[in-house]
Amino acid sequence: MLQPADLSPIPEAEAPRNCPLCPRLVRFREECRDEHPGWWNAPVPAFGDPDAWLAIVGLAPGKHGANRTGRPFTGDYAGELLYATLLKFGLAEGEYRASPGDGLQLKGAVILNAVKCLPPGNKPEPREIATCRNYFEAALAALPKVRVLVALGQIAHVAAARALGLPPASTKFGHGAENAAPDGRILLSSYHCSRYNQNTGRLDAAMFESVFERAKSLI
Repeated sequence: MLQPADLSPIPEAEAPRNCPLCPRLVRFREECRDEHPGWWNAPVPAFGDPDAWLAIVGLAPGKHGANRTGRPFTGDYAGELLYATLLKFGLAEGEYRASPGDGLQLKGAVILNAVKCLPPGNKPEPREIATCRNYFEAALAALPKVRVLVALGQIAHVAAARALGLPPASTKFGHGAENAAPDGRILLSSYHCSRYNQNTGRLDAAMFESVFERAKSLI
């Protein structure tokens, strides 16, 4: 059976399973491995099309989602809306069944995370984001056809802005915000499709879909 790492379109840019770079995240990873030995519990690899024109940038793996299954946004509430939207806009094919073995494939899109390992409380520290920037930027470099990035949430927005050579302080974040990088790539931003944002009404399906509709109009 294929492992999540086998699904990565950019294996040359992935972190090793026992990446040692962030001590706090390493400790938390080991705690999760002791608590849930059958879970993935490792840096979560990218997922999608190696010829993608669209990169979706998440924050970090969720404990019961990607950290459990090994595939971004797979197995948690946020993934339900994300993958439904990708299927609706022709950016995925197959059926999303919340498992890396469901056969779902992305078309023209790839999913990356600003931080590849599960952070306690879903809150990576600034130094952890900075450390993981090497992997994030290596991933983008390995995806030369990406012309549009959709950042989910402010941390992903800042990470993507830095990677595109945009000054984070003056690169506006907001739902539907649009910024052009010096090389012509476009950064679109969205509120994160988290359970909290959906349950509080901060984000609904129509709002989320509008960002992907705009992304498709740019190509």
